[in-house]
Amino acid sequence: MKYLKQVIVFGSLCLLSACAFLGDFIGSGQEAELPPGTSTSQPSATVPPTQVVAAIEADSVSEADSQIPTPVPDPLIIDFPEAEPAPVSAWRPPLYPIPWAPTPYDHFYFARPIAADEVNWPAADYRYGGVFFENVVHTGVDIPAPLGTPVLAAADGKVIWAGYGLYGGIPGDRSDPYGRAVMIRHDFGFQGQRLHTVYGHLEEVFVPNGQYVSAGDLLGLVGDTGFVTGPHLHMEVRWGEVGFFDTLNPELWLVPPQGWGVLVARLSRTGGGDLQEHYMKISSIYTGQVWQGRTYANGAINKDPYYQENLVVSDLPAGLYEISTSYIGKLYTTTIEIHPGRVSFLRFQGRDGYFFDPPTSPGEDFLPVQP
Repeated sequence: MKYLKQVIVFGSLCLLSACAFLGDFIGSGQEAELPPGTSTSQPSATVPPTQVVAAIEADSVSEADSQIPTPVPDPLIIDFPEAEPAPVSAWRPPLYPIPWAPTPYDHFYFARPIAADEVNWPAADYRYGGVFFENVVHTGVDIPAPLGTPVLAAADGKVIWAGYGLYGGIPGDRSDPYGRAVMIRHDFGFQGQRLHTVYGHLEEVFVPNGQYVSAGDLLGLVGDTGFVTGPHLHMEVRWGEVGFFDTLNPELWLVPPQGWGVLVARLSRTGGGDLQEHYMKISSIYTGQVWQGRTYANGAINKDPYYQENLVVSDLPAGLYEISTSYIGKLYTTTIEIHPGRVSFLRFQGRDGYFFDPPTSPGEDFLPVQP
């Protein structure tokens, strides 16, 4: 699948859609990093639905209900990326039921927005916080899917945007980079603040603004509206406010497959300070399968209040993994166990290597509001 990356520049605000990383693993050079490894997901063919409820595309939104950010100008910088490598396997186990919160600090509250008979996990080559240009970061995840694939509500809530114009807050603006999009204000929150999900680049929208939806309800169809060259779903999780700067990493919110887990890491320099756009290789000791991770770039992204992470790789089968990353010309390796349905956390601190102590408890103020 080949996507078009198009970067929307507004001061330090940037939006990047549908990109791919390519490269081989290395471990040398000053502040050397590991180029991407092998992608592990593969889009599969689909048959578009033969019957869909009557479409209602609402290109307007009430001022009192939307709380959408103020309009922004739309000068663009356009770039055409290389094609991403062909992934390996499209199989996943059934998902855990939502909400899935195995610890007080975890919050797998959302189902996958695409059903299990299709690819329904984030593209490995362009995760949250990914970047191709300085100060241009990805504020969601992209899920590769054929044109016309049904897009489903990830949880219960109220539609507060349906149609064009989400990024700029201008109803009906067909030049908007999200294309046709839906935003849902959910019935539950986290740390006392509301949660929202965004579904972008839709071909059609089947829900009007103001409609209440339940988890699994049909919102629309995967499309290629907005700034893309191929169909896919762009999904975001927004926390508190509903603006572009209020996102969190969806891979910490989408429920994992049963028996699979999530790797969360915090990579920093020896004396402190995040390692940005730094590569990590994740290899299954049992199967030899390889995943890649890349730390967040600086920009319009936010860390989880508990993990304070800068790298997340979800959908890892439970088991032992070898972790490799380079730092100032030296390769550092360790092993970690991925637990089923859980987050496995590690820190890397430059020449001091790896640590497995859990994050410091943020206290009662950080306990989540359960759905």
